[in-house]
Formats: sequence, C-alpha cells, structure tokens
Amino acid sequence: MTHPKEERTFVMIKPDGIQRSLVGEIVKRYERVGLKLIALKMFVPKEEMVEQHYLLDPNWKRIVGEKAIESYRKKGMNPPSGKPEEVGERVLQGLKKYLTAGPVVAMVWQGAHAVEVVRKITGGTEPRSSDVGTIRGDYVLDSYQMADTDGRAVRNLIHASGSLEEAEKEIPHWFSKDEIVNYKIVQEKILYDVNLDGILE
Repeated sequence: MTHPKEERTFVMIKPDGIQRSLVGEIVKRYERVGLKLIALKMFVPKEEMVEQHYLLDPNWKRIVGEKAIESYRKKGMNPPSGKPEEVGERVLQGLKKYLTAGPVVAMVWQGAHAVEVVRKITGGTEPRSSDVGTIRGDYVLDSYQMADTDGRAVRNLIHASGSLEEAEKEIPHWFSKDEIVNYKIVQEKILYDVNLDGILE
C-alpha cells in the first residue's frame, strides 16, 4: 500500500484564473500547506482534450445532467431538458468553450492526502457558496444562478481532481511520465520524518 505522502492530484488553473493574475496566489496556497509541485505547464487546451478529460468517467454526462436538472428545479427554473444526458452534453459544451478560451496552467501536486487537501483549500464548485478562506470563496463571486441565466459554465478559477481514482486518470491524460519530476525538498523531513532526525547537528 502506498504511503499517504505519495498521493498525487491534478489541478488546472482555468482561463479566468490566468486573466485574474491569480496563478502565484493559487500556487502559494497549495505550497503553504506542505504539498510539493511535481509537474507544471501552460498551454491552450484543445476541445477534444477537454472533452476526453470530462468523459474519463463514462457516467459523467448523466451524473452532471442529473445534478443540473435538480439545481434548476430547486431555483424554480425549468431545465433545458428533462433528460440528464442532454443536459450533461450542454454542460460539456459550456466547459469546452470556457476551458479553450485562453491559456491554462496544469499542475500535479504530491503530498499527504493531496486530493482531499487541495479540494479543501480550493473550496466548493460554486464560488458563491464556498467558504471564506478557500481560494474560490476569497477570489470569485460567480454562482450557478448567474451561469444558468447566462447559459455558460460557472467561472470558478480551478479544476481539482475530486477523488484519488479521478486523479489517477486525469494526471496521465494531461502529463506524460517524463513531465513529472521526482525530487526531494527539505520540508518533507519536517512533515514526514517519524523522529524529526537531522534538525540538530
């Protein structure tokens, strides 16, 4: 069994995060908690790469469609369709338009409980309801209501893997093995060394 300190997660700073000049702030938040950046690149994603990313889970369209329909109804709005697959396809088209609008920064982070820790620091998918202190809660004011009204994807700065299984699919989708760097940093001694050996000479 792999030690939790070896866990990896995938993060993408979306075009709005780049346009808002928040790359440094976002990276700082993950670094500050003790995660290690092991891969990083900037590029403009192709539509097919974005589509493949979301469809790594074959049930994604249906699940997202069901959530979206429920969200529309809770707000007293009529969903664009009662069929989850159709609504999921609309969501996917919005995401493709959003993520191909400009450059993104893709990253792989490693460290104890990386997936869970990154999600906690990032905040909930909807910025409006994200807690103060999270990246989305502190830096974005978008909402599902505005996104649905405008017929677009919610602008929430970041994509972060939702589970270890997701991360294990998303990392190789965006990074080749030779783009991931294995190296040591001094702070790992403080975070993970059982006896804190090596501090005193």
